[in-house]
Amino acid sequence: MDKVPPDELSIVRSADQTEKSKSENLFEDVGRKVENMRREESATNNSAEPAVGEDERVVEEIESLCMNCHENGSTRLLLTRIPFFREIIVMSFSCPHCHFKDTEIQSAGQIQERGSRYTFVVSSKNDLSRQVVKSDTCVVKVRELDLEIPAGRGQLTNIEGLLSMIVEDLEFQQPARRSLEPALYNKIEEICKTGRAMMTGEQLPFTVFVDDPAGNSWIEPSPDGSNREWSRSEYQRTAEQNESLSLGDAGKDIEKSRTNNLGAQIVPQLQKDTGEGLEEVEIVPDEVYSFPTSCPGCTKPCTTNMKMVQIPHFKEVVIMSTVCEQCGYRTNEVKTGGAVPSLGRRITLKVERAEDLSRDILKSESCAFSCPELNLSINPGTLGGRFTTVEGLLTQVRGDLRSQIFDTEDDSQIGGDSLAADDRSKWAEFFSNMDRAIKGEDKFTVVLEDPLASSYVQNLQAPDSDPQISIEDYERTKEEEDDLGLNDINVEGYGEEDTSETAKGTT
Repeated sequence: MDKVPPDELSIVRSADQTEKSKSENLFEDVGRKVENMRREESATNNSAEPAVGEDERVVEEIESLCMNCHENGSTRLLLTRIPFFREIIVMSFSCPHCHFKDTEIQSAGQIQERGSRYTFVVSSKNDLSRQVVKSDTCVVKVRELDLEIPAGRGQLTNIEGLLSMIVEDLEFQQPARRSLEPALYNKIEEICKTGRAMMTGEQLPFTVFVDDPAGNSWIEPSPDGSNREWSRSEYQRTAEQNESLSLGDAGKDIEKSRTNNLGAQIVPQLQKDTGEGLEEVEIVPDEVYSFPTSCPGCTKPCTTNMKMVQIPHFKEVVIMSTVCEQCGYRTNEVKTGGAVPSLGRRITLKVERAEDLSRDILKSESCAFSCPELNLSINPGTLGGRFTTVEGLLTQVRGDLRSQIFDTEDDSQIGGDSLAADDRSKWAEFFSNMDRAIKGEDKFTVVLEDPLASSYVQNLQAPDSDPQISIEDYERTKEEEDDLGLNDINVEGYGEEDTSETAKGTT
């Protein structure tokens, strides 16, 4: 590969920095835009020449057609970023002829590598003010109403606003239904009554689901660390979802996947040229195996590497890593196997010195992670499966939260202007405590609660017991077994068919 001359390399870097600077200036948070406008107005008042040109206005306004009266109205556009999230375009339309108004938001960022799914249990009136971003590809569900809001118009609102929108849409044309379809009217009126009771806090709790294959929707977490009712998980998009996002052709991708899987082999990297199939290859621990798959980011063919690792004094786990050479997408995950144990397991680690931060830790997908002293609580499925250290796990949690909460370029406006002062101070204190814990300056406790007993913390005194680790087995609750699907498993007659076929073959 030819080397790039130093002069050309500096030019490329300068161009990249210029483009990044333009992007940051284009999507400033609202508070910064207002502050800059005030300064410019002040400079204009103190100077004879105007300081701001027409192309530097905070809000852009264009003439557009009103779909209600078909006269010309005006659409105002604001490019900004919001706290906890990323860049968006806020659009507002108004018609001076029929006085029709409409507002909408669209994501101005890129489609994320994976889809995102949020679950939030509203248990108090304060939870109704949790901010919600619903992109135009997002589906929202309210379990207690047995109701789903399909993908469509993007919105920036809160839980109460979502319920208000649902009730308003359902009440539309209710007077006509009352005379034409009384049965349908009564059913919709019952849903509206329940929705209004939820809005006033009279009917609690209820559960809200937000599912966005583009990964650009969001529900605000709590700044005080009480996020047991809030969970976030990521997932790989299907071929149909990629097609809906214009990332590929579902028919071609499915056919390509079937064609690849017909001759798919799980072959060790050291034996790629042997042509051995899965039946002839024994899965050996500490050896890397590769098999073809489709990239969830660009849907192009890529390779997933798999390695079975034996964790001392625990069991075997499978580490999987996917890297796409086409778009640069990469991910890694840890899977645990074996039989489902009869009891769950709760592991408590007391981190008392800096050396404890380097302990290996395996957090499975079904495991809940918490640190009471740090007001940190993470629900199962939020981070997926991770095999790292205590320091590595805390660093990842801090990085994920900081990128959502403090997504502004100006440190003086942490969280943006729309973040309340009390919440801003709480988040600042929360991250300060996490920083001290990661540096080993504060003592804290790590609690892993896994209903499948598939999580692990390294014992530095093995094979003897470690005084800083306590392990407790507990009986799973009915809710945990429902979430894991254990109550739906039917093993009646399992293995009898194989036994009978074997007997026929011997006779």
